[in-house]
Amino acid sequence: MLSTQNLSKTFLTGSSEVNAVKNVDMTIQKGERVYIHGPSGAGKSTLLHVLGGLTVPTSGEVMFRDKGVYGLNDKKRARLRNNSFGFIFQFYYLLPELNVLENVMLPAMMKGWGKTSGIKKRASDLLRSIGMEKRMRHKVYELSGGETQRVSISRALINSPGVLFCDEPTGNLDSKLAEEIYGLIKKISDENEMSVVLVSHQGVDKDFFHTEYFMRDGKIKKKINIQDRDFVIA
Repeated sequence: MLSTQNLSKTFLTGSSEVNAVKNVDMTIQKGERVYIHGPSGAGKSTLLHVLGGLTVPTSGEVMFRDKGVYGLNDKKRARLRNNSFGFIFQFYYLLPELNVLENVMLPAMMKGWGKTSGIKKRASDLLRSIGMEKRMRHKVYELSGGETQRVSISRALINSPGVLFCDEPTGNLDSKLAEEIYGLIKKISDENEMSVVLVSHQGVDKDFFHTEYFMRDGKIKKKINIQDRDFVIA
Protein backbone atom coordinates (compact mmCIF):
# COMPACT_ATOMS: atom_id res chain seq x y z
CA MET A 1 0.00 0.00 0.00
CA LEU A 2 2.60 2.57 1.15
CA SER A 3 6.39 2.26 1.36
CA THR A 4 9.54 4.35 1.58
CA GLN A 5 13.16 3.86 0.60
CA ASN A 6 16.04 5.89 2.08
CA LEU A 7 13.62 8.69 2.89
CA SER A 8 15.24 11.84 4.31
CA LYS A 9 14.22 15.43 4.92
CA THR A 10 16.66 18.20 5.82
CA PHE A 11 15.73 21.78 6.70
CA LEU A 12 18.07 24.75 6.52
CA THR A 13 17.90 27.14 9.47
CA GLY A 14 20.30 29.95 8.75
CA SER A 15 23.68 28.33 8.24
CA SER A 16 22.68 25.11 10.03
CA GLU A 17 21.04 21.92 8.77
CA VAL A 18 18.35 20.06 10.69
CA ASN A 19 18.03 16.41 9.65
CA ALA A 20 14.38 15.88 10.58
CA VAL A 21 14.06 12.49 8.83
CA LYS A 22 17.06 10.22 8.24
CA ASN A 23 17.08 7.29 5.80
CA VAL A 24 13.69 5.87 6.74
CA ASP A 25 12.68 2.53 5.21
CA MET A 26 9.21 1.24 6.02
CA THR A 27 6.29 -0.59 4.45
CA ILE A 28 2.64 -0.20 5.44
CA GLN A 29 0.17 -2.83 4.31
CA LYS A 30 -3.48 -2.41 3.39
CA GLY A 31 -5.53 -2.15 6.58
CA GLU A 32 -2.45 -1.92 8.80
CA ARG A 33 -2.44 0.58 11.66
CA VAL A 34 1.00 2.01 12.40
CA TYR A 35 1.87 3.94 15.56
CA ILE A 36 4.97 6.16 15.54
CA HIS A 37 5.97 7.75 18.83
CA GLY A 38 8.93 9.53 20.36
CA PRO A 39 9.90 12.78 22.08
CA SER A 40 9.01 16.23 20.80
CA GLY A 41 11.34 17.25 17.98
CA ALA A 42 12.03 13.65 16.94
CA GLY A 43 10.75 14.27 13.39
CA LYS A 44 7.40 12.48 13.72
CA SER A 45 5.23 15.17 12.17
CA THR A 46 7.74 15.81 9.40
CA LEU A 47 7.77 12.10 8.54
CA LEU A 48 3.96 12.02 8.50
CA HIS A 49 3.81 15.04 6.20
CA VAL A 50 6.34 13.50 3.81
CA LEU A 51 4.47 10.17 3.79
CA GLY A 52 1.23 12.02 3.06
CA GLY A 53 2.57 14.00 0.11
CA LEU A 54 2.52 17.33 1.96
CA THR A 55 6.27 17.96 2.27
CA VAL A 56 8.78 17.13 -0.47
CA PRO A 57 11.66 14.96 0.83
CA THR A 58 15.29 15.93 0.39
CA SER A 59 16.06 12.42 -0.85
CA GLY A 60 14.40 9.04 -1.19
CA GLU A 61 10.89 8.25 -2.37
CA VAL A 62 7.42 7.43 -1.08
CA MET A 63 5.56 4.76 -3.06
CA PHE A 64 1.78 4.48 -2.97
CA ARG A 65 0.31 1.47 -4.77
CA ASP A 66 3.64 1.03 -6.57
CA LYS A 67 3.75 4.59 -7.90
CA GLY A 68 6.14 7.31 -6.76
CA VAL A 69 4.32 10.10 -4.91
CA TYR A 70 7.03 12.68 -5.58
CA GLY A 71 7.40 11.76 -9.22
CA LEU A 72 4.05 13.52 -9.66
CA ASN A 73 3.77 17.24 -10.33
CA ASP A 74 2.08 19.46 -7.74
CA LYS A 75 -1.36 19.24 -9.35
CA LYS A 76 -1.34 15.44 -9.62
CA ARG A 77 0.03 15.07 -6.09
CA ALA A 78 -2.74 17.31 -4.76
CA ARG A 79 -5.28 15.15 -6.58
CA LEU A 80 -3.72 12.02 -5.05
CA ARG A 81 -4.00 13.50 -1.55
CA ASN A 82 -7.62 14.44 -2.10
CA ASN A 83 -8.59 11.10 -3.65
CA SER A 84 -6.59 8.60 -1.61
CA PHE A 85 -5.33 10.17 1.64
CA GLY A 86 -7.19 11.48 4.67
CA PHE A 87 -5.69 13.75 7.34
CA ILE A 88 -6.60 14.35 10.98
CA PHE A 89 -4.66 17.03 12.86
CA GLN A 90 -4.47 18.07 16.49
CA PHE A 91 -5.81 21.55 15.72
CA TYR A 92 -8.60 20.33 13.40
CA TYR A 93 -8.25 23.03 10.66
CA LEU A 94 -11.98 23.25 10.07
CA LEU A 95 -13.33 26.38 8.38
CA PRO A 96 -15.19 28.57 10.90
CA GLU A 97 -17.39 30.22 8.27
CA LEU A 98 -18.89 26.84 7.29
CA ASN A 99 -21.20 24.68 9.37
CA VAL A 100 -20.41 21.08 10.31
CA LEU A 101 -22.06 19.50 7.27
CA GLU A 102 -20.39 21.93 4.86
CA ASN A 103 -16.96 21.28 6.37
CA VAL A 104 -17.37 17.55 5.84
CA MET A 105 -18.66 18.00 2.28
CA LEU A 106 -15.81 20.28 1.20
CA PRO A 107 -13.16 17.67 0.11
CA ALA A 108 -15.75 15.81 -1.97
CA MET A 109 -16.91 19.05 -3.57
CA MET A 110 -13.29 19.83 -4.49
CA LYS A 111 -12.92 16.35 -5.97
CA GLY A 112 -16.15 16.70 -7.97
CA TRP A 113 -17.42 13.50 -6.38
CA GLY A 114 -20.89 13.18 -7.92
CA LYS A 115 -23.82 15.59 -7.56
CA THR A 116 -24.14 17.91 -4.58
CA SER A 117 -27.13 15.93 -3.32
CA GLY A 118 -25.07 12.73 -3.27
CA ILE A 119 -22.18 14.43 -1.46
CA LYS A 120 -24.59 15.87 1.09
CA LYS A 121 -26.10 12.44 1.75
CA ARG A 122 -22.69 10.81 2.20
CA ALA A 123 -21.54 13.56 4.57
CA SER A 124 -24.79 13.29 6.53
CA ASP A 125 -24.43 9.51 6.77
CA LEU A 126 -20.85 9.86 8.06
CA LEU A 127 -21.90 12.36 10.71
CA ARG A 128 -24.81 10.17 11.81
CA SER A 129 -22.48 7.17 12.11
CA ILE A 130 -20.40 9.03 14.71
CA GLY A 131 -23.32 10.51 16.64
CA MET A 132 -23.20 14.03 15.20
CA GLU A 133 -26.60 14.08 13.48
CA LYS A 134 -27.91 16.84 15.78
CA ARG A 135 -24.94 19.13 15.18
CA MET A 136 -24.83 19.26 11.37
CA ARG A 137 -26.04 22.86 11.12
CA HIS A 138 -23.86 24.15 13.94
CA LYS A 139 -20.73 26.22 13.40
CA VAL A 140 -17.37 24.94 14.60
CA TYR A 141 -17.16 27.40 17.51
CA GLU A 142 -20.36 25.88 18.95
CA LEU A 143 -18.78 22.42 19.33
CA SER A 144 -16.80 20.78 22.12
CA GLY A 145 -13.26 19.51 21.47
CA GLY A 146 -14.43 15.91 21.08
CA GLU A 147 -17.22 16.93 18.70
CA THR A 148 -14.83 19.03 16.64
CA GLN A 149 -12.42 16.11 16.25
CA ARG A 150 -15.30 13.84 15.19
CA VAL A 151 -16.16 16.35 12.45
CA SER A 152 -12.54 16.36 11.27
CA ILE A 153 -12.61 12.55 11.14
CA SER A 154 -15.74 12.64 8.97
CA ARG A 155 -14.11 15.20 6.70
CA ALA A 156 -11.02 12.98 6.38
CA LEU A 157 -13.21 10.00 5.41
CA ILE A 158 -15.57 11.67 2.90
CA ASN A 159 -13.51 10.53 -0.12
CA SER A 160 -12.95 6.97 1.21
CA PRO A 161 -9.15 7.24 1.59
CA GLY A 162 -6.83 4.28 1.37
CA VAL A 163 -4.61 5.76 4.09
CA LEU A 164 -5.57 7.92 7.06
CA PHE A 165 -2.76 10.09 8.51
CA CYS A 166 -3.23 11.23 12.11
CA ASP A 167 -0.97 13.88 13.66
CA GLU A 168 -1.52 14.05 17.45
CA PRO A 169 -5.27 13.58 16.90
CA THR A 170 -6.13 13.54 20.61
CA GLY A 171 -3.58 16.06 21.89
CA ASN A 172 -6.32 18.53 22.89
CA LEU A 173 -8.67 15.93 24.41
CA ASP A 174 -8.95 14.32 27.83
CA SER A 175 -8.20 10.61 28.24
CA LYS A 176 -11.85 9.49 28.00
CA LEU A 177 -12.46 11.39 24.76
CA ALA A 178 -9.10 10.23 23.40
CA GLU A 179 -10.11 6.61 23.97
CA GLU A 180 -13.39 7.22 22.12
CA ILE A 181 -11.60 8.81 19.15
CA TYR A 182 -9.10 5.95 18.86
CA GLY A 183 -11.94 3.43 19.11
CA LEU A 184 -13.76 5.21 16.30
CA ILE A 185 -10.69 5.30 14.03
CA LYS A 186 -10.00 1.60 14.72
CA LYS A 187 -13.61 0.66 13.90
CA ILE A 188 -13.56 2.55 10.61
CA SER A 189 -10.14 1.10 9.71
CA ASP A 190 -11.36 -2.46 10.33
CA GLU A 191 -14.59 -1.98 8.40
CA ASN A 192 -12.92 -0.44 5.34
CA GLU A 193 -9.44 -2.07 5.36
CA MET A 194 -8.08 1.44 5.64
CA SER A 195 -4.43 1.85 6.61
CA VAL A 196 -3.69 4.28 9.44
CA VAL A 197 -0.45 6.11 10.24
CA LEU A 198 -0.61 7.73 13.67
CA VAL A 199 2.12 9.89 15.20
CA SER A 200 2.00 10.97 18.82
CA HIS A 201 4.17 11.54 21.86
CA GLN A 202 1.33 10.18 23.99
CA GLY A 203 0.74 6.53 24.81
CA VAL A 204 -1.74 4.55 22.70
CA ASP A 205 -3.45 1.31 23.71
CA LYS A 206 -1.77 -1.73 22.18
CA ASP A 207 -5.15 -2.94 20.89
CA PHE A 208 -5.23 0.01 18.50
CA PHE A 209 -2.14 -0.62 16.37
CA HIS A 210 -0.56 -3.53 14.51
CA THR A 211 2.95 -2.09 14.21
CA GLU A 212 4.85 0.25 16.50
CA TYR A 213 7.86 2.44 15.70
CA PHE A 214 9.97 4.56 18.02
CA MET A 215 11.46 7.72 16.52
CA ARG A 216 14.36 9.81 17.79
CA ASP A 217 16.60 12.32 16.01
CA GLY A 218 14.97 11.57 12.65
CA LYS A 219 15.50 7.80 12.79
CA ILE A 220 12.91 5.11 13.42
CA LYS A 221 13.16 1.66 14.97
CA LYS A 222 10.52 -1.00 14.79
CA LYS A 223 9.33 -2.37 18.10
CA ILE A 224 7.96 -5.88 18.51
CA ASN A 225 6.46 -7.68 21.48
CA ILE A 226 7.44 -11.28 22.21
CA GLN A 227 6.11 -13.09 25.28
CA ASP A 228 5.24 -9.78 26.97
CA ARG A 229 8.78 -8.48 26.54
CA ASP A 230 9.69 -5.54 24.33
CA PHE A 231 12.50 -5.82 21.84
CA VAL A 232 13.73 -2.98 19.62
CA ILE A 233 15.22 -3.94 16.27
CA ALA A 234 16.89 -1.72 13.70
